[in-house]
Amino acid sequence: MRLNEQGLQEEKDAWEAAGYRLPQFDHKAMVHLTRENPFWVHFGAGNLFRAFQANVAQDLLNRKVLDRGVIAVGDWETMEKLSHPHDDYAALVTLKADGTIEKTIVGSVAEYLTMDPGYDKEYNRLREIFVQESLQMVTFTITEKGYSLTESDGSFTSEVERDLQEGPENPQSFMGKVAALLYARFKAGKKPVAMVSMDNCSHNGTRLYESISAFSIQWSKSGKTQREFAQYTADPEKVSFPWTMIDKITPRPDASVEAILEKDGIEDLKPIVTSRNTHIAPFVNTEECQYLVIEDAFPAGRPPLEQGGLIFTDRETVDKVEKMKVCTCLNPLHTALAVFGCLLGFDTISDEMKNDTLRKLVEGIGYREGLPVVVNPDVLDPRKFLDDVLNIRFPNPFMPDTPQRIATDTSQKLAVRFGETIREYQASAELDVKSLKCIPLVFAGWLRYLTGVDDEGKTFQLSPDPMLDALCPYVKDENVKPILENAEIFGLNLYDVGMADRVEGYFREMLDGPGAVRRTLEKYV
Repeated sequence: MRLNEQGLQEEKDAWEAAGYRLPQFDHKAMVHLTRENPFWVHFGAGNLFRAFQANVAQDLLNRKVLDRGVIAVGDWETMEKLSHPHDDYAALVTLKADGTIEKTIVGSVAEYLTMDPGYDKEYNRLREIFVQESLQMVTFTITEKGYSLTESDGSFTSEVERDLQEGPENPQSFMGKVAALLYARFKAGKKPVAMVSMDNCSHNGTRLYESISAFSIQWSKSGKTQREFAQYTADPEKVSFPWTMIDKITPRPDASVEAILEKDGIEDLKPIVTSRNTHIAPFVNTEECQYLVIEDAFPAGRPPLEQGGLIFTDRETVDKVEKMKVCTCLNPLHTALAVFGCLLGFDTISDEMKNDTLRKLVEGIGYREGLPVVVNPDVLDPRKFLDDVLNIRFPNPFMPDTPQRIATDTSQKLAVRFGETIREYQASAELDVKSLKCIPLVFAGWLRYLTGVDDEGKTFQLSPDPMLDALCPYVKDENVKPILENAEIFGLNLYDVGMADRVEGYFREMLDGPGAVRRTLEKYV
């Protein structure tokens, strides 16, 4: 079976017999209407987009809620090697925790473009789209790094520096090009639009605005644009930058999924690794759960995406959902499993969830220690969210996420993932920091992890972390006081809040020979 327009039409019966859900709309008509009156442009057309946003659009197209699709923007390799050869279709495989799979052919992308150097025709097409009255929203899944304009030392990259000085005529940097597209919309009559980051980072709309405004302010000051351009990008009635919270796991293409699709008879499925070291394929494998909460700030209007399961609310509620996820119901549990997974020799999160002690640990962090202080955002129930994490998402054997990957940069995560909960206990008249046992176990486990020796006494490779060189010598000497009093790591000084002695005690027990980590967990969980 061929994954393209001709193959889907001529071999429709074979596709359906193999259990694939096909687009239920006139694809050619959708493409025509979208190109004539585009309403949605998406930057970052990778695995997450194809598994989530594009599939939501497809569902609404199938139900005739929408009559137009999405214009996707990505890198040239994905466009030429993956998207265009398959007429912009993709196979989506949803891997469910109960062992079943759901197979969908997603065809909601009407046009795939790139802003990479050497593709002037595609960039000019984007300029045409950005001046259209019909354009309502521009969305992004470009990863948190995509919003950065600077080098590690804080100076602008050479491309950004050049664009700031030269203006919007021929920008080279990604954000410079986006800002230039907005300037084209400004010149076409100051038309409104929503610029919506859907990346998994806190206050993502503000991050996007700061990147765009760096260009609009500099260009306005230097006379490279009209002075009003900076006012335009700063006016939420003209250009909005909503906050969002997104949560969906889309790992790199999995070989077992590829084998399933090949057995079904689909041709030309081989994954590729791009020059940017991203792993892509004509198919995407993903989990069944997904959440996208969006600040409802769309000055040009918006399609009824709530009918596709997206949640629209105010900025304060988006922030509450973000904190619920990051500080209580997901990220702290991930970190706990990452640390102890590395120490206890686990290769996947799903295997860890089969271990009764580790399951009790994350249940204790979530239900017993986290939920009493979480702020209910109302649009999502924290307990239900936590239930899904512990009973559907983490145990899913089809999602090959590893503790080693999640353990990356742990020193940069602890303050947010656990510090907020500790502060809430401090501020509470009913709760006592000294009642916390699971969170201190994670901190002690992380110190034990930093020794680079697992629970069987074997050395292992620590995941990348910018503070390893500073922290490991303290742990090696069993002098952890400088670490535990470092408020930048934990969000507060653990001695000041009365938690350090417990952490030190757990840490010493975990050092007591092979099997000590497991024994300590079993003793206190």
